[in-house]
Amino acid sequence: MESIKQTLNQMLRNQKPEQNMESFRTYVYQDSDVQAFLKAHPESADALLTRYLSKAYEVAEANHNCAACPGLEKCPNVLPGYQPSLVDDKGGITVTYHPCSIKLQVEQQKRQKTLIKSYYVPQKILKATFRTIDSTEQERKVALREAVRFVEHYLQDPQSTKGLYFYGDFGVGKTHIMGAILNTLAERGQVESLMVYTPDFFREIKNSIQDSSVEDKLEYIRTVPLLVLDDIGAETMGPWIRDDVLGSILQRRVMENLPTLFTSNYNLDELEEHLAYSNKSGIELVKAKRLMERIRHYTVAVSLRGRNRRSDI
Repeated sequence: MESIKQTLNQMLRNQKPEQNMESFRTYVYQDSDVQAFLKAHPESADALLTRYLSKAYEVAEANHNCAACPGLEKCPNVLPGYQPSLVDDKGGITVTYHPCSIKLQVEQQKRQKTLIKSYYVPQKILKATFRTIDSTEQERKVALREAVRFVEHYLQDPQSTKGLYFYGDFGVGKTHIMGAILNTLAERGQVESLMVYTPDFFREIKNSIQDSSVEDKLEYIRTVPLLVLDDIGAETMGPWIRDDVLGSILQRRVMENLPTLFTSNYNLDELEEHLAYSNKSGIELVKAKRLMERIRHYTVAVSLRGRNRRSDI
């Protein structure tokens, strides 16, 4: 890309000498940023129109480009995504650069993506927001109110915030609302979070015994600031997964006041029955109740009903 000075010199050569200065004075003076600089530094007017004309032109041209912004990828400015500004520099004039609003938005989205991690969760879930979720169905309104309440409370005092337990039929939007919670917290509070599709994650944990990576994976899920266990109850439950994996995750998070969110097709009583039974040990009600106490006491249970939206796809 040609420098601003080269572009300016080329344009000057294409005009008659007597037209050069006047045309560029007019062009530069019409720019609002240049006008603001001259108003703040009237003593710099002569220098601006002689020694620093190329810098003033760069600012004016960038503002012209931004007014008809073609998008960040096609940005024609000297530094794509950045806007120049004139700055007084001890009697001289220099140019500083600051990112434009689109550049800031893109960078924010990149940071947001790094905050939200997942195991076996579709990308469309991780892109959900409260703006994109249909809130017209009466059955969803209670769940959405609780979701918003959770976000507001978490941003004020995360350690005293109870988690959520969304339960209901297939396809009613439980996981989408969880995705909206994570995105909102990443955007507004820079909150790191993890969403786990529970059946596949537990299956991976079983397979990780062979490569000795179980503890590393469990340590992250135990300590991530915000955790969503999606579709709990859909897994095949065994004593080791229930007591040493799920139990250790919830116990650590309770001890460190780290909220956990759940989605399930089971209500709390039905989940307790599911956790009590294993094909190896039969029915173990006491162990299931111990685990459920860490869910019942530290979450708000919300029933979510409505039509199955997966049938719309």
